[in-house]
Amino acid sequence: MKKNLLAFGAIALIFGVLGFYLSSTRQPPPQATETAAVAKLLSQTMPDASGKPQSLSQWQGKPLVVNFWATWCAPCVDEMPELSALQPALAPAKIQILGIGIDSAANIAEFATKYKITYPLYVGGMDATELSRQLGNQAGGLPFTVIIGPDGRVRKTYLGRLKMQELKNDLKAL
Repeated sequence: MKKNLLAFGAIALIFGVLGFYLSSTRQPPPQATETAAVAKLLSQTMPDASGKPQSLSQWQGKPLVVNFWATWCAPCVDEMPELSALQPALAPAKIQILGIGIDSAANIAEFATKYKITYPLYVGGMDATELSRQLGNQAGGLPFTVIIGPDGRVRKTYLGRLKMQELKNDLKAL
C-alpha cells in the first residue's frame, strides 16, 4: 500500500513539474501579448465614420487613447463629448484619441454627425470585440479604453465609464 502511495505521489509530482514547465514556456508574458495586440491593431484598416478606409498604421509611434465604444452603450455615449473636448487639449502633447465603434457603419456615421466628435472614429464592427479582449478587456464590456505609449506598449486600461481626471493624470505620466 505504501509503495503504491509513493508511486502515485511521484507520478503526481512529475506531472506537476511538467505542467508548470509547459505553462511557463508556452505562454508569452502579458506584456508581450499586449504588444502583439497593439501591433495587430495598428496593422488594421478600418472605415472611418464617413466610410473611407483608413490604415491605423498612421498612428504608429504616437501616444494613443483608444476607446472601444458603441452607440447603444449609454456610458460610452456619456463619455464621448468629454473625450471630444479633451482632444484639443492633448494635441500639443501629440496624444491622439481614437474611437473604435463596435457597431454598424450607419450608426457610427449618424452618431459622429449628431455629436460632432473631434477625434477619429472607426468602424470596428464585432471583430473589434476580440481586439479589445487581446488588449486586456477580459470582461468584454464597454466602454473599454486603452492608453498606448509611443513605444507600442499598453500603459493602462479602463473598463467602464472613464473618470476624466484620472485619465488626464495618467496621460501626464506618458
